[in-house]
Amino acid sequence: METDSKITRRPGRAGDAADDERLRALGFEPELERNFSFLSMIGFAFAILNSWTALAASLNIALPSGGPVAIIWGLLVAGVCNLALSASLAEICSVYPTSGGVYHFTAMLSTPRLSPVLSWICGWINTAGWWALTATGGALGGQLITGVIALLHPNYTVQRWHIFLIYVAYVIGAFFINAFFVRLLPTINKAALLWSISGVVIITVTVLATASPNYQSGDFVFGTYINETGWNNGVAWILGLLQAGLGLTGYDAVSHMVEEIHDPSRNAPKAMVLAVVIGLVTGLMFLIALLFALTDVDAVISGTAGPLLSIFYQATNNKAGAICLDMFPIVCMAFATTGILTTSSRMTYAFARDGGLPFSRFFSRVQKKHDVPMNALILSTIIVIIFGCIYLGSSSALNAILSASVVALGVSYGIPVAILVIRGRHILQADRSFKLGSVLGYTANLIGLAWVILTTIFFLFPPDTPVTAENMNYTIAAFAVVFIAAAITWVVKGRKHYKGPQLKHIHGTEVEGVEMDVQRVSTKGSPKPISYWETREKKKRQNHAPWKNIPNSRLTKGKGKQVIVFEQ
Repeated sequence: METDSKITRRPGRAGDAADDERLRALGFEPELERNFSFLSMIGFAFAILNSWTALAASLNIALPSGGPVAIIWGLLVAGVCNLALSASLAEICSVYPTSGGVYHFTAMLSTPRLSPVLSWICGWINTAGWWALTATGGALGGQLITGVIALLHPNYTVQRWHIFLIYVAYVIGAFFINAFFVRLLPTINKAALLWSISGVVIITVTVLATASPNYQSGDFVFGTYINETGWNNGVAWILGLLQAGLGLTGYDAVSHMVEEIHDPSRNAPKAMVLAVVIGLVTGLMFLIALLFALTDVDAVISGTAGPLLSIFYQATNNKAGAICLDMFPIVCMAFATTGILTTSSRMTYAFARDGGLPFSRFFSRVQKKHDVPMNALILSTIIVIIFGCIYLGSSSALNAILSASVVALGVSYGIPVAILVIRGRHILQADRSFKLGSVLGYTANLIGLAWVILTTIFFLFPPDTPVTAENMNYTIAAFAVVFIAAAITWVVKGRKHYKGPQLKHIHGTEVEGVEMDVQRVSTKGSPKPISYWETREKKKRQNHAPWKNIPNSRLTKGKGKQVIVFEQ
């Protein structure tokens, strides 16, 4: 039984009623259960970033494209930039906690004229980015499992369709958990956090202990440069940043789950930033340990077992021991795929709820029995499986999938931050729970935007030269499909009917010193209706301008009263 009307939900915490009212004030009816605590949301975010596992499983990206220098120093560069970008988004999320995430941020921060089209573009790019990121879990999991088979059977040749079948198994497994066991997701996320942290500690200690005393030198770990790409050294190093970029992206997942977390305006921003910090620290420790334990670089780069399992085998000199260690990232990929598909379906649901997708009413329905946006979940699953078909025709399929996810998400993150920088940080609500301040805020915003520009340009490059049809980076083709779909749907439907997310009230609260009447009055003769909120002074205060804290607003003085004009 499915419905797109109000959903009858189980009683929640006392504070959930206030959270629901705040969501209604932002223009949306609460339909999803608030099942996530702050700890389970940290687990959820960490499982999605899955930093140390993603960094380990994608070593074949950076090892031939910069080597240890790209792996270690590239991670530090990516860590600083993504921390700045995540803090920028977290600050905006504290003001607008809705599951639409970055495209809602874009709509709220834009000018009234540009709000619909910019949020439409951002929504399509972010949705596509999450579909692509879901694909990375199955893709990396497929690489890890075929590596185990190759280690046990030296005569085995890895076929691309083998990886594709494992990829499909990961995605379908994640679908069933999201469809029928949604109330177990908080528990699963806590288990994912425990499994992941246990894995990184156990693997780090084991490889260092078993590799002793045959460690690589510090010069090798922190100073060796390897370039087998055919590109010049500078370009090769930047292309190697894709590994670090993948390991630290996806933190906007928290913003897409805010309608299912308690006290989202406070907990969501903290979870978003902490996920990047935890990912950076654990990833750096893990990669340093792996590089010290590595003994034969050429075997790691060219071995059929894959770079991670090859390092485990070189460190332990035991196939069974290496495979046991490899089980940690293999299971982590299952957790990650489940969590990413959760976010992907919520993003699809939120965008459809605002009319951003074809057949939006159908894809925005929530199944009452399981409290799941089932149609959005099915759509996300089908698209992810179709996207994985690239494995059947390209030797650089993994690179294309990883590039598509990092670039698409990065661009969607950059749009609201760029608007904030251009229009000025004063448009954010002054009493927000997460505040960077003016100097630190602008610094974080600009560093984040620089990262987005750099990665958007270079991550579309093919991984090797000379470029052929087989090793071409097909990310640009995937982007072309997304932009064509977005353009067609905008012309056919969006430009006439899509208005973007609408505010019904201002943050669901009274403006300090002013009693608001929420009756709306439209101005006749305007090319676009403008909503007026008539207000009467509750307390007369000289030099007091509470309306300045309201985005897109100005003060108009009328006879005997003041009117705050909120331009939608």
